[in-house]
Amino acid sequence: MKEKTGKLSIKEWAEEDRPREKMLQKGASVLSDAELIAILIGSGNNEETAVQLSQRILHSVNNNLNTLGKRSIKELTSGFKGIGEAKAVTICAAMELGKRRETSEASPSRCYPKQQRLLPPIPYPTMRFTL
Repeated sequence: MKEKTGKLSIKEWAEEDRPREKMLQKGASVLSDAELIAILIGSGNNEETAVQLSQRILHSVNNNLNTLGKRSIKELTSGFKGIGEAKAVTICAAMELGKRRETSEASPSRCYPKQQRLLPPIPYPTMRFTL
């Protein structure tokens, strides 16, 4: 007989509190970083839900996604029970996509290359798009 650990599985949460369902109903922007990572990893371990495990991963990098993006697959797999190669690769791939998205955003130099040479650098805010 399987011993209960006392953790409430995400499947037992209210539907509106589950990360996937919450994203479908309200959009990605309302989810916490931990909930977004939980969607990526899909499951936790025997003691933690995916959200709790994701919170612990984020806590290990002081809730800094830039620092998380610098973590290696080996660091993720050796530091967290329930994070094997597949989940670590998924996290690292998502972080890399985020980096690439930042560098592919439209910038004045890409939009107007000839005019940009004539003008001094003009600061502009980073655009964030949501669904």
